[in-house]
Amino acid sequence: MTSTSSAPKAPAASRRGLYLSLALGVAVLAAIALDTTVVQVGSDADARQQAFSADDYGTSEFPRIQSVVQERAVDAETLATAIAADKDAAIAEYGTPASTGAIMMVTVTGVAGEPRAGVYPLTVEGLPEKQKIRVQTGPAINGTELRDATGDIAFGGFKNQIEYQDAGAGINRAMAAQILTPLDTANLTGKTLTVTGAFRLINPANWMITPVTLEVK
Repeated sequence: MTSTSSAPKAPAASRRGLYLSLALGVAVLAAIALDTTVVQVGSDADARQQAFSADDYGTSEFPRIQSVVQERAVDAETLATAIAADKDAAIAEYGTPASTGAIMMVTVTGVAGEPRAGVYPLTVEGLPEKQKIRVQTGPAINGTELRDATGDIAFGGFKNQIEYQDAGAGINRAMAAQILTPLDTANLTGKTLTVTGAFRLINPANWMITPVTLEVK
């Protein structure tokens, strides 16, 4: 006589634990699926997630930069006197150190002369005759003075050098759209301008100001 033995069955409690674990796993996977957006490689959504938008960055950062420059700006006569007396001390008090020349913040009122490529010379009372002050009004705004003015926008915050440069251009475009576009910048000659802005201190006798505010009187 042949006898057949069967494998012992798992206790009911163990089976219930297994079923519960499986159910919880399914629930977790379902929740993850609901919270996950599938982005197809090469699609528009994929490009948006990966690309750095210089214009979005500039639009978000310019108001903060403008506020810092306005807060730290000193009148042109005071700044010129300080630079002439002790350049390093003037940078420490009024500027932001940078690798290619400190960024200085200034407020100046002067009469605009004849422009060259959107750059107006200003005649400013109280300054030495040799002191040249110019303000750029576009359409192209060059340089990274606004990007570098606060001292807290650094290369390490970007993916590469291209993004870092593009960030400066985006900030310049945001400034131009907000400050310069509403003005008739092609016809400022002979008018009195009050400008608050930043310039890179390379030649102490020649300042090229990138504005954060510009008032035409």
